[in-house]
Amino acid sequence: MVKRPEGARLPYRARATKYEFFWDANWYPCQKPPWGWLTAVDLDTGEFRWRVVLGQLDALTGRAVPKTGAPNIGGSIVTAGGLVFIAATNDSRFRAFDKDSGKELWVTKLPASGFAVPATYMGRKTGKQFVVIAAGGGNKYDKVFTGKLVAFCLP
Repeated sequence: MVKRPEGARLPYRARATKYEFFWDANWYPCQKPPWGWLTAVDLDTGEFRWRVVLGQLDALTGRAVPKTGAPNIGGSIVTAGGLVFIAATNDSRFRAFDKDSGKELWVTKLPASGFAVPATYMGRKTGKQFVVIAAGGGNKYDKVFTGKLVAFCLP
């Protein structure tokens, strides 16, 4: 933040050199949680079908803090079998949700955050479906960097 001139309506402004995020010393967003959501929208009506808090901050888990969600960038995919896959959060988790209810069905820890849209493909030799995520981490949300692609086979 930069102090504004005397008499300005607001006493401070963001630095003009680039877009800044407001974090505390622990990298927690300086606003009331939840800090991340996954929302399903009915495209016929525009109404929310369901909405769930997306992500967690490990340091706050188990400390009687309600689920906080986590800052995120990236997107989700929906499989023909009705699974919504998303990484996107800075908690390095990859999750699967039921497309109809929003219930979290599966979660795993990645080597770094997956700030990307997952992809899915059918294995030529196995005939099985795979889902893959680029778990590179880094940027303004995460201090851990890797160069990994992580793939999972669906049962």
